[in-house]
Amino acid sequence: MTYFIAKRLLQSVFVMLAVAFIAFSLFRFVGDPVSQMTGVETSLADQARLRAELGLDDPLLQQFYRFSNNLLQGEFGYSYRTRQPVGQMIVERIPATIELGVVALVISLLVGIPAGVYTALKPNSFFSQGLLLTTLVGVSVPTFVIGIMLIFLFGVQLGWLPTFGRGGTLNLGAWETSLLTVDGWKSLVLPALTLGVYQLTLTMRLVRAEMMEVMQSDYIRFATARGISYRRLHYRHGLSNTLVPVITIIGLQFGGVVAFSIVTESVFQWPGLGLLFLESIRFVDIPVMGVYLVLIALFFVVINLIVDLLYAVIDPRLRVQKAV
Repeated sequence: MTYFIAKRLLQSVFVMLAVAFIAFSLFRFVGDPVSQMTGVETSLADQARLRAELGLDDPLLQQFYRFSNNLLQGEFGYSYRTRQPVGQMIVERIPATIELGVVALVISLLVGIPAGVYTALKPNSFFSQGLLLTTLVGVSVPTFVIGIMLIFLFGVQLGWLPTFGRGGTLNLGAWETSLLTVDGWKSLVLPALTLGVYQLTLTMRLVRAEMMEVMQSDYIRFATARGISYRRLHYRHGLSNTLVPVITIIGLQFGGVVAFSIVTESVFQWPGLGLLFLESIRFVDIPVMGVYLVLIALFFVVINLIVDLLYAVIDPRLRVQKAV
């Protein structure tokens, strides 16, 4: 297990270096940040002096070395647009994105896993067919369309829930949360549902497919012949073996929820990392864009490592293979 962890950590280091270099290289071509920071009345000499102060005239490899070295030291630089430390901007925005992603993922799991098990055990029932038909809509309709429909129904027509912003928050020191206020929960419902619908449909269909395959396995038939109760057969033997590939998808889903919540945060003006990234693209704020992409890559790397470690906990066969 120690060798496996060390190997994965070494792979993660190379992945992070590759992502950092690709992100840094691509963002050189999104535009000139100096033109965004200055007005039309700024002279060419002043623009050249500002470009030199920012180090934009240095060779690409030298800029990347400085960028990587600063990241390793926890120095993320300053935003070209706001002149604030990038680290401070990330810390201020990350609670909103993490809370939105966690609530969306919880909704998808609480509904998707039981629905997937039910449709697998009773595939021909009317309710199962209705669920499968509903999931087709959830997969086919774009996220922003779902968000607009929820805003129109629950925000405009019924007036039950707010349609933008984060609502009331409570400051817990380094973390500002909306989970401890009523207004915060009201503001969280619609974006979390919007973000969780696609994850829910994917989770349900994956659990259904894996559960149906597991229930046809030889060891399930042998357990049935031994007279094991159906409840234990379905949930102790069937569902536990189904969760191995499901955990992979769940881990990637959570990373995807955090990374690709840009559309949802834009629709609901949710003050998270996704909205910050969109604003950074608009103003060619290269330090913020680079740190954001590296942070998301680190998030995926950590999640994948955790998922790999969970395999050995859930599936005994993997522990036997490692022992051999």
